Amino acid sequence: MNPLTLDFMQRALLAALLVGLAAPAVGVFLVQRRLALMGDGIGHIALTGVALGFLLGTAPVLTAVVVATIGAVVIELVRQQGRTSGDVALALMFYGGIAGGVLLIGLSDEGTNANLLSYLFGSLTSVSPQDVVVISALSAALLLTVLAVGREMFAVCHDEEYAKVAGLPVRTLNLLLAVMAAVTVTVAMRVVGLLLVSALMVVPVATAQQLVRGFRATVLLSLGLGVVASTSGVLGSYYADTAPGAMIVVVALGGFLLSTLVGLLLRRRLVAEVVR
Repeated sequence: MNPLTLDFMQRALLAALLVGLAAPAVGVFLVQRRLALMGDGIGHIALTGVALGFLLGTAPVLTAVVVATIGAVVIELVRQQGRTSGDVALALMFYGGIAGGVLLIGLSDEGTNANLLSYLFGSLTSVSPQDVVVISALSAALLLTVLAVGREMFAVCHDEEYAKVAGLPVRTLNLLLAVMAAVTVTVAMRVVGLLLVSALMVVPVATAQQLVRGFRATVLLSLGLGVVASTSGVLGSYYADTAPGAMIVVVALGGFLLSTLVGLLLRRRLVAEVVR
């Protein structure tokens, strides 16, 4: 059967397309700031928001946005302190987030292992029409924000001290990036899963950096690679009957390995031509 004729696959592919665009668009700034694992930490916190939604009988995606945003802001404020004890505080928040999520899901009437797994690793059939609307709105907001303040955010990520001297609102931009990371995690959790969403934010960016130079080229190629990985991963998970998050990450990692080999060959050829 052609998967494109199935309603749930159409929703899953549309959601994957949007996630494939939004995740690398935000992830490129996290990679530049060497905060690649921030998305993973926010995913742990977002699980508490999902569980809270089940417990209160509200939309889990919306409660996850609120809880993840609060957690991301706290993470950024702790990071800005620049103290060694901040690592301990972040670790406590990460572990507390996933422990709180499991606890609240166990207390809720709707909390089941199936529900929990669909949010942790993604699920093709879990993307509802309401989820598509929410994902579309949040993805559009993320991409518009990147278009509006992308240059300023890159300046802060590249050299924070210079950005301060130039008069940029560094603290505000850092907090904005944290909020964008939180929204990205909650946008992607239905397709990729909370435990794997950070990979879609980071791996396409790392792959693009193997092939191109320059911020704009890296962003554009990252978006393309993110879309390819997310949509092909969703299709692959349909045929293999596996969780889409795992398949998406495997495809993205395969692209990274291939780009590394291609980049190595190109550099060797360039060196050989210079020697001649």
